[in-house]
Amino acid sequence: MTTFKVPVREEVSASSQQSFDTLKKALGMVPNLYATLAYSENALSRFLAFQNAPTSLSNKEKEAVNLVVSQVNSCKYCLSAHTMLGKLNGFSEEEILLLRKGQSTIPKTHALVQLAKDLTENKGHAAAANLEAFFEAGYNKGNLVDLLLLIADKTALNYLHNLTEVPVDFPPVPELN
Repeated sequence: MTTFKVPVREEVSASSQQSFDTLKKALGMVPNLYATLAYSENALSRFLAFQNAPTSLSNKEKEAVNLVVSQVNSCKYCLSAHTMLGKLNGFSEEEILLLRKGQSTIPKTHALVQLAKDLTENKGHAAAANLEAFFEAGYNKGNLVDLLLLIADKTALNYLHNLTEVPVDFPPVPELN
């Protein structure tokens, strides 16, 4: 089977080298999964622009969604990265485990992750009850579009890691029981 080595700065396009520099400055590192996007001449810069575009969802809401989507898609890399980011955004270890299951003790967050889980598991289809709970929790149609784009973002990275199996460079997380 083809193996994927994580490319280094000198091995990628000039556009990707600029993105590597930006990531290194912002994060102190270039995460392996982002570096893997640089196999494509333009994917890393295009993806970062998409990922960093304005959204109606808060950083905490985005991390909740990233956790449940990564769990559904069985992506160890993204689960590790977003567990760390979830903690930085104020989630406890217990809350993170619940979010990975598509649950939350906070009603609005619960409606968000239930719908995200349903949409991910069912390839864009969702139970009417989950969609209605999302709107009843205070979300609107614009939030729904932003949720779908976030699921697409995370699913693309989940699939990239599941396919390439590049090394995880974040603290590992436990399997769910």
